[in-house]
Amino acid sequence: MPSDTVLGAGIASAAPTPRAYRITALIVASALFMEQLDSTVLSTALPTMARSFGVSPLDMSVALTGYLLSLAIFIPASGWIADRFGARNVFCAAIAIFMAGSLMCAQAHNLPFLVLARMLQGLGGAMMVPVGRLVILKTVPRSDFVSAMAWVMVPALIGPVIGPMVGGFIVTYLDWRWIFYVNLPLGLIGILLASRYIDNVREDIRRPFDGLGLLLSGVSLGSLLFAFETGGRGEAPLGTTLILIAVGIVSGALYLRHARRHVAPILDLRLMRHKTFSLSVVAGSLARISAGAMPFLLPMMMQLGFGMSAVHSGLVTFISAAGAMAMKASATPILRRFGFRNTLIWNSVVASCFLASYAMFRPDWPLLAIYAVLLIGGFSQSLQFTAYNTIAYAEVEREEMSAATSFYTTIQQMMLSLGICVSATVLHVSVALSGNGAPTMPDFSAAFLTVTSISLLAAFVCARLPLNAGDDLAGRQDLPKADH
Repeated sequence: MPSDTVLGAGIASAAPTPRAYRITALIVASALFMEQLDSTVLSTALPTMARSFGVSPLDMSVALTGYLLSLAIFIPASGWIADRFGARNVFCAAIAIFMAGSLMCAQAHNLPFLVLARMLQGLGGAMMVPVGRLVILKTVPRSDFVSAMAWVMVPALIGPVIGPMVGGFIVTYLDWRWIFYVNLPLGLIGILLASRYIDNVREDIRRPFDGLGLLLSGVSLGSLLFAFETGGRGEAPLGTTLILIAVGIVSGALYLRHARRHVAPILDLRLMRHKTFSLSVVAGSLARISAGAMPFLLPMMMQLGFGMSAVHSGLVTFISAAGAMAMKASATPILRRFGFRNTLIWNSVVASCFLASYAMFRPDWPLLAIYAVLLIGGFSQSLQFTAYNTIAYAEVEREEMSAATSFYTTIQQMMLSLGICVSATVLHVSVALSGNGAPTMPDFSAAFLTVTSISLLAAFVCARLPLNAGDDLAGRQDLPKADH
């Protein structure tokens, strides 16, 4: 049975056996599975839902952005809440909130109500995934970080693998509302397993809650993301967009001033003193622009550009997630052989090239060729994020893990949101310049090339990593010097 485990500053509970941490990792993965299944199913169903609500398919991007926006606003508080009330308690409550938001989404009859329900889902996701990751980071030995992250991600990637197919099946043969109903039994199973197997890990040092910091950071992130999202789709006047950007910049500046004075800021910028953490934040942010855009662009291109049904587009795009899942067994040996620095530099180039090749997709391409490109692209992109998610914590002390997880996950989700905003903006501008009423293949090509050119910049940032960065995490510290 699980117990309440109180950790002192810098003191971890006894190292779990491989079987114990794998069970915990699989439970966390079940929550990721539910979240990823929901997101990928929704992406496939956006054109059908747009017809149901009587809006343009491009307008539906706000349903994706609203969820990610909610994550970005509330994730900063996740570490403090987990330390205060215990990881298991917060994890189970987060799943329950996610389930409630799913039920509301299923009852939506217009786009504004759906967006509000998606933001409630985001509140649950803001606690569910980072707190689950925090349990792994606080209880798993450093030498097992890569393996534990792989155990977390492998089952979770089943969601993207089957999501497009499930979404296509639901919108073709059932009602799109079943997209959200399927979360209810999955969430209930997750709560039962977490209550049974996860310890209620928390810190015995009580940090003051930074309410003002949460308000300022939320206003800043929210204003900027909504400015990009609504302005990019041309839904808001230029003056409104500029006002939102100004509010975001001013509130962000106020937060930076506040954070320097607060003893425990909600987003602790002092973590950026760790070189591996700061470089992972910057490079990972650039790479996640494309990661956020792909689930939005691919299904829409397959349906609007290729004329595929939702089921057919789902069968095509699931290959990318299958490649990501296939990579997980290779992450540890690749990182052990080549190290984090070399892997991140060269794989950044490979991943960006394959993602950019999506811009060349045309309806007359053989499906086998499309499958091959998507498979390798998914493989390389997944390797990149496994490495980023691990190397970020190479120099972070155990007492800093809560703050580091909150900070890193906030930036991660903000960049995923920005990826949707950037791709939607490029699509809108390209459509407007071409004079067409709906996106065509050249418009999608412009969007793919824009986001992947941004992600390619990550390779130059990764070049600043020390050659031996993260060697203890990849099990390279005992290798002969010639292998480094």
